Amino acid sequence: MIIVEQLSKRYGAHVSVDNVSFRAEPGSVTGFLGPNGAGKSTTMRMMTGLTPASAGHSTILGVPYAELPNPGRHVGVLLDASAQHNGRTGREVLRLDAMTMGLPRGRVDEMLETVGLSGAEGDRRVGNYSLGMRQRLGIAHALLGDPQVLILDEPANGLDPAGIHWMRGLLRTFAERGGTVLLSSHLLHEIELIADHLVLIGRGKIVADGTKAELLSTVGTLVRSPDRNALTRCLDTAGITYQATDDGAYVVDATSEQVAGIATRDRVVVTELRNADGAGLEDMFLQLTADDAREQVSA
Repeated sequence: MIIVEQLSKRYGAHVSVDNVSFRAEPGSVTGFLGPNGAGKSTTMRMMTGLTPASAGHSTILGVPYAELPNPGRHVGVLLDASAQHNGRTGREVLRLDAMTMGLPRGRVDEMLETVGLSGAEGDRRVGNYSLGMRQRLGIAHALLGDPQVLILDEPANGLDPAGIHWMRGLLRTFAERGGTVLLSSHLLHEIELIADHLVLIGRGKIVADGTKAELLSTVGTLVRSPDRNALTRCLDTAGITYQATDDGAYVVDATSEQVAGIATRDRVVVTELRNADGAGLEDMFLQLTADDAREQVSA
């Protein structure tokens, strides 16, 4: 289990992470989402002791990461796939890791096989690896110690569709065996397919935290009318925010009862009115992180 409590990071007057709290439970994949610069990577670096926190704390398996004996045997971490020695082969990188953790050499070949870098690819120098191959090597390193917890920052970056599909199955199996996965990614569709729990961060603060089913069922109400102009005027007059869908409907920030009431009052014909539970993760993400987007445009 991962527990983050009131974690904050300040750089002078700038607050990068502001009082962040959440949990990642065993047996589940927790998706950690947010726009660029929202504080995801900084939070994960604080959790793993790479960046000192200004306030708050986090525990992994009941203790701070720095207090774990031989931490690689308990927590697999991938925060930067490029942080590998370019002059060593993939096999050499993992052998050194295995020696550090006190693991048998056979574990190296097992992990190279698991991530698809066996044979000649394992003996190639890391400096000649593609980004996708570096990601696979980083995942092999994270899995090397047979950990109970995985903390992965953008692990699908650089992987081709087949590689993303492979990684999805790998992480799903890890969680189903009782492991804890915290996964940061900008690939919202992939997170939607694999995650059980979602934590969204915006401008350094948690803006949503819950199961995927809970959060995707609260993204708003979908409403459709044959007279879109009349519906638009109706929503504008009521001061209700909304977003247009690709097929001509609106997802509005109000309950279906509220929308039905204002449509009746303004005599607007409505042909569809329901919870927007099919809007998907992308719509929810855009709604909840709208402040970040506006700030980036105005900057």
